Amino acid sequence: MERIVEQNLLYDFYGELLTKHQKDIYGEHVLNDMTPSEIAADYGITRQAAYDMIRRCNKILEDYEQRLHLVQKFLKTKEKVKEIHALSKRILREEKKDQMENDIKQIEFVSNKILEDL
Repeated sequence: MERIVEQNLLYDFYGELLTKHQKDIYGEHVLNDMTPSEIAADYGITRQAAYDMIRRCNKILEDYEQRLHLVQKFLKTKEKVKEIHALSKRILREEKKDQMENDIKQIEFVSNKILEDL
């Protein structure tokens, strides 16, 4: 997964667990694509302090993900929903009853997997 997307997902899922100061600085970096130098200028801290805060927040959020796996579960569920969507679109185009029944069974299987994962 691309690093920027990963950081955004981690921030979306676990950002509220950071302190306000951590959230502000990390949010500027991840959401607004600000460099440590730009953050340092805005917050009146050194570039090194901004850089260290960003690295520390990355580590904190990655640790949460290692323990809770919420992002991983979200991405797996998203893939399963995409599969259901593709199957349902295929059913709408199907003319063969056998294939339609197989697709419906597959939708049931995938949706049950989603429910088990939740």
